[in-house]
Amino acid sequence: MIKNLARTAALTLLLAPLTLPTQATAAGVPAAAAPAAAVLALADAVDLVPVADESRTGYTRDKFKHWNAGLDPADGCNTRAEVLLDEATAAPEVAAGCKLSGGTWLSYYDGQEVTDPGKLDIDHMVPLAESWDSGASNWDAKRREAYANDQDAAVSLVAVTARSNRAKADRDPAEWMPPLPDAQCRYISEWTATKLRWGLTADQAEADALKVYAEACETTVVQYTPAP
Repeated sequence: MIKNLARTAALTLLLAPLTLPTQATAAGVPAAAAPAAAVLALADAVDLVPVADESRTGYTRDKFKHWNAGLDPADGCNTRAEVLLDEATAAPEVAAGCKLSGGTWLSYYDGQEVTDPGKLDIDHMVPLAESWDSGASNWDAKRREAYANDQDAAVSLVAVTARSNRAKADRDPAEWMPPLPDAQCRYISEWTATKLRWGLTADQAEADALKVYAEACETTVVQYTPAP
């Protein structure tokens, strides 16, 4: 799947930053350049996340519309179902109304294999409440909806066991990490990529934790493209 390929690329070393080519309009005038994709060492990427105090004043979950009609409104599947279809290691059956059954998924937070889609949550890599604390409170409703349904970045949404997602809740890496040790470098990379993609900040405790993990994950890279 496309997202799986993108995730593999995010963990590949020795890639250089690239700029996507512009496209010409019908009138022959160059269109605006697409945002540049960047690949950085984890420690360098962590250093780019601004440090700022956080505030949850005014937050409610319903300020982030989700799940919407997804990338393909014609397929009858919402964002949640599209992520499940994309991340399945064995494809589920799809019935009318995009009802999924069967299939297999690997929850990377805890290493659990899951064969019932109802036992999976779609986790926002940076939880909605955390995004609000670190910048999304200043966004309009349309941008918050785009954030909550972001399938254009491979790491923004991830299918994991409901148990691990609910253990995480709205906590940042200073407060929670995946219980599977082998998942932790990947998790810090994807957390940092999401913060950079959306221009979000980190509080001091979070920034300190990211730096500690970055030192331990010295061969890990971060790939991200700024959100439109």
